[in-house]
Amino acid sequence: MAVAAREKITLECTECKRRNYMTEKNKKKNTERLEIVKYCKYCKKRTTHKETK
Repeated sequence: MAVAAREKITLECTECKRRNYMTEKNKKKNTERLEIVKYCKYCKKRTTHKETK
């Protein structure tokens, strides 16, 4: 049985600190924390979202 390389992560807005998005990443290929610009419905604008624990 193979071990899954994909891991579920939560993305948090850097401005309002709300956790808006759930996604997956390959933990073997991407060891550093993910940082993406996405739309925040609470700030009503595009902001940087960072991976949380």
